[in-house]
Amino acid sequence: MVHLVYKCLMCGTCCHEIPGDYKKRIPLYPEEVDKLIEMAEKLGVEFKVIEDLVFPDIKNEKILILTYRIRLENDTHGCPFYIKNKGCTVHNAKPLACQAYPLALKRIDAFNFEITIDPLCNYVIDNYNELKNLDLEKLKKIFKDEYPKAENFFRKNKNLMFEIRKLEVTKKIEIPREISLDAYNLYLANWDRDEIRV
Repeated sequence: MVHLVYKCLMCGTCCHEIPGDYKKRIPLYPEEVDKLIEMAEKLGVEFKVIEDLVFPDIKNEKILILTYRIRLENDTHGCPFYIKNKGCTVHNAKPLACQAYPLALKRIDAFNFEITIDPLCNYVIDNYNELKNLDLEKLKKIFKDEYPKAENFFRKNKNLMFEIRKLEVTKKIEIPREISLDAYNLYLANWDRDEIRV
């Protein structure tokens, strides 16, 4: 096997919506949104987010926001900070999800995630045969800069889940384990929001 080392192709695939039914998700923590709003104002960029990972707290009648995601419904169907032939204009302040890319967190369920490789990345597509059966040690070598960031990303999500569970155990919040879609939509439409930060 040729010894691969990941190098971003700066193609922008990770920054843009993919045609079809797949919905790209570039998750952001509330503190990352704060930073990007400031940068967007300085750069004169229209930056919008939408709630991503949320839990209804039926005890306090609030929606708890753990993450947002970048809205890609714009002229370019992409991140507003990406400029063709230049790449990311906020490279030094990129969110954890972008720093870890093409390593990504795959949501198993509301409380669990795993680190995976995004199959839509052009580098991954170009090197698919070498990457498809990687063990963890080889993965860490090929994605030597990205893997520690993916671990940070994973740890941050675990800490958020721990915080939610801690708030539940101490009876400060109550998250329903089963909820109808109608009730969930009613809560989303009518309840105030609280951001969970760790």
